[in-house]
Amino acid sequence: MKEDIEKLVRESRIIAIIRGFKPDICLKLADAYARGGIRMVEVTFNQASPETWADTVAAIRVIREHFFGDIRVGAGTVLTEEQLTMMEDAGGEYMVTPNVNPSLIRECVRRGCAAMPGALTPSEAVDAWEAGASFVKIFPAGSLGAGYVEALSTPLSHIPFLAVGGVGPDNVRDFMAAGCAGAGVGGNLTNKEWIAAGEWDKIAAVAKTLIDNSRI
Repeated sequence: MKEDIEKLVRESRIIAIIRGFKPDICLKLADAYARGGIRMVEVTFNQASPETWADTVAAIRVIREHFFGDIRVGAGTVLTEEQLTMMEDAGGEYMVTPNVNPSLIRECVRRGCAAMPGALTPSEAVDAWEAGASFVKIFPAGSLGAGYVEALSTPLSHIPFLAVGGVGPDNVRDFMAAGCAGAGVGGNLTNKEWIAAGEWDKIAAVAKTLIDNSRI
C-alpha cells in the first residue's frame, strides 16, 4: 500500500485537500475531482473540534468505498496515534501532518501506510525523512515561494517534497519546476459558493487545470 501511494503521488502529482465538510459533500467533491483527473484526496481532522472527527472518518470511508481503486484517500492534520488508527480503520492509506513527529511517522510506516509530514526548515525535513516519511510537505509553501523549495532541494535532493499551503493553478507549475514531487491543494477545489450552488463542473474544471499545470 505504501509503495502504491508513493508511485501514485509521483504520477498524479495533485492531492486535493477537503476541510470542514460533511461526508455527503465530500463525496460530491471527490466525484468532481475524479472527473478533473485528480486521484488523491486528503480529508482533514479539525483539532479544535473533536466532535467533527466522526465526520472526517465517515468521509474517508465513503470515498474509499465509492471510488475504490480510482481515488486513494488519506487523512490530514493527523497529530496522534488515535487519529492514525481512526484513519486506518476507515480505509485511509496515508497520513498528512502539519508537523514532524518522528514517533508518529514511524508508527504510520510500521502499519504500512504512507506518511507525509509537514516541515519548514532543513532540520525538520531531514528528521522527517530519516523517520521514514514517503514525502516531506513544505508548509506553508505559498508564503515561502518556489524559490525557497528550490533552495531547500539543492542540498536535500534525496528528499521528495510536496508543496502545500497557498498552491493553486497559477503557481503549481512553479513548484513542480522547483523540484517538488507533488502538491496539496484546497482553495478553489473547495470553493464554498460553488458548492452551495451545486456548481460541481467548475470544481472539476479547476481540478483539470491543476493536473494540466502540474506537468512540466
